[in-house]
Amino acid sequence: MTSGHLVEHPCCPSEFAPGLAVRPPELCAIQHAIFENAGRAIVLTDPDGLIVYFNRAAQKLLGYSSDDVVNRVTPMIFHLADELISRAEALTVELQRPVAAGFDVFIARLGIKAQYDADWTLVRKDGSRLPVSLTVSALRDMQGRVQGYLGIASDISVRRKLEQDLRIAAIAFESRAAILVTDASQHILQVNAAFTELTGYSADEAIGQTPRLLKSGRQDSAFYKDMWEGLERNGHWQGEIWNRRKNGEIFPEWLTINGVRDGQGKITHYVSTFSDISNLKVAESEIHNLAFYDPLTGLPNRRLLLNRINKACAAGKRSGKYGALLIIDIDHFKTLNDTLGHDVGDYLLVEVATRLGACIREGDTAARQGGDEFVVMLEELGSDLEGAGIQAEMVAEKIRAELGMPYLLGEDAEYVRTASIGISLFLGQEKSTDVLLKQSDIALYKAKDAGRNTIRFFDNAMQTALDERAALEAGLRRALARNELLLHVQPQVDTQRRLIGAEALLRWQPPGKPMVPPGDFIPLAEETGLIVAVGLWVLDRACAGLRRWADDPRTSCLSMAVNVSARQFRQADFVLQVGDALARHGANPHLLKLELTESLLLDNVEETVAKMQALRATGVRFSLDDFGTGYASLAYLKRFPFEQLKVDRSFISDITHNPDAAAIVRAIIAMGNTLRLGVVAEGVEASVQHDYLVEHGCCQFQGYLFGKPMSFADFDAALDGLSGEVPEVCDDWVI
Repeated sequence: MTSGHLVEHPCCPSEFAPGLAVRPPELCAIQHAIFENAGRAIVLTDPDGLIVYFNRAAQKLLGYSSDDVVNRVTPMIFHLADELISRAEALTVELQRPVAAGFDVFIARLGIKAQYDADWTLVRKDGSRLPVSLTVSALRDMQGRVQGYLGIASDISVRRKLEQDLRIAAIAFESRAAILVTDASQHILQVNAAFTELTGYSADEAIGQTPRLLKSGRQDSAFYKDMWEGLERNGHWQGEIWNRRKNGEIFPEWLTINGVRDGQGKITHYVSTFSDISNLKVAESEIHNLAFYDPLTGLPNRRLLLNRINKACAAGKRSGKYGALLIIDIDHFKTLNDTLGHDVGDYLLVEVATRLGACIREGDTAARQGGDEFVVMLEELGSDLEGAGIQAEMVAEKIRAELGMPYLLGEDAEYVRTASIGISLFLGQEKSTDVLLKQSDIALYKAKDAGRNTIRFFDNAMQTALDERAALEAGLRRALARNELLLHVQPQVDTQRRLIGAEALLRWQPPGKPMVPPGDFIPLAEETGLIVAVGLWVLDRACAGLRRWADDPRTSCLSMAVNVSARQFRQADFVLQVGDALARHGANPHLLKLELTESLLLDNVEETVAKMQALRATGVRFSLDDFGTGYASLAYLKRFPFEQLKVDRSFISDITHNPDAAAIVRAIIAMGNTLRLGVVAEGVEASVQHDYLVEHGCCQFQGYLFGKPMSFADFDAALDGLSGEVPEVCDDWVI
């Protein structure tokens, strides 16, 4: 039963119930006016359920006119048959008598109660459904005989929505993430069970306190000042923070705070959610240690050394003071290994590392490059070249003498081993890291040629080895203008070896000469700034390739990954450059993936995030290249809009025989999967590597096992060769 509208007559009871006392016309007019202007839908029926009155609110609510419904039985118009049947069955059981699935459903209880109240679903004239609260009362004459029925209905859709929202909020509040709600003055009003489980504080202990209850003391006042300024400015804040449990244990958490505002925009509450990220921090620490420190000696490894050299060069440029790079090689170490065994050799290397640490200042660096080769980097040697050389030689002589002292490698056996040392001085960034290392290596070879156990500096006579670099730079400057650069692509596949995309790789083919290896000219392009122009050319050719692929059903859904250098990305108009390249060729931005290195993330963070978000809004995606070889942390991965981590090939090549490399790879895959980031392993060259990676959760792969870098023409030809086996949809292609 529902509501209605009076058509012609006022709702004086005598007009539809002759047995009722006749009211004066003035009273009937008043009643009619009241019914017509009521805010709720009103329906009057005769004793058999035929509608005799249907007010204006009912018409508006249900879309029917009075002519549509008067003299019809209400359930047949507005109600769902299934709902009538289920209510009738329930009443039959309750009242112990048959109740028909019709008008009887609404009046069956009226002999027991004065009125019937229930929620129903009504069907409007346009077929839409509406939840209502319905009240039905019997209209009786002076002798108590039923002369008709009054139904009043009101829309409860808002109430239902609120109830649903409350149920959803209640479920969300009891999630596995800890939640606390405070008022505007930060006094805790409510916490969930996960909060108690995580912090150890019960609801009674927390309510009325402030979040300072959890403060660990790890962050200073400036941290909290920045946090609250960001919260007031943006209405929300998220980040990594350290808190303290009730038992005193300090733990890292990922915290999100959202302000709740009233209708006037004033903050009324704060809702905070946080979760323990201890396991992720442990994984992050393990990755860092495995990636940056030598597991035998505990010294920085080559990766960390290169980073520190770059920083030292930048610092020297600012201070105007020289530094020195010393490469140290243990003389005849292989002979000792072969005669006494690797265990004794490892013991000697550990002892060498200890002695090196005792020979240098606190701010200097001792690192192990591999094997029996060590590197010492000295900083702050003064602004005079000759004086810096003297200081470097003094330290080198101290190291040579210390390493030449006898080693106790057994219970009573002493062994003597000497060291050869090569030195290269540097000032600021006038020499690249590669040049510094090459110069030191050349000096080391000179020391060995001089009879070992000696020290040699790199001098002008050694410059011949660097002349080739100058020629290479000159050739590279002409390569763009002469169309000598080529863009090759290397396939990327999923766990089933199905083709899902490719990486664009730059090649240089000088006319009449062998192809120049990328490792020779790309670092040179970075150092000289040519990488900006070269990078734009690569981006343009990649977008052109994407557009060509779009015309072929076999390749239309393949993505294209493009490496972007830090120097290129930091161009002020980089976002515009990407947009122009896509628009120029009509390429789909969702299929373009830009690969960035971890070093790019360390400087100008806000600008980097803004550029990435601007490109991400257009559909362009991002991958973090060579993950594990830099300094990217959990906080960076959370802050930047990456969709993918790319595991460096140096780890993949060793996973089957180097436990440390395997541990790094497993940790990276686990971290990527935890953060819902895709993980791509590059440099996969053997099926055993692919199987190992699949077993540990890696989902995408690239390497010689699936295809070498090739020209677009060769790529298309390879697809043509598979045309008899390859389905129409490229997601199903198997290489």
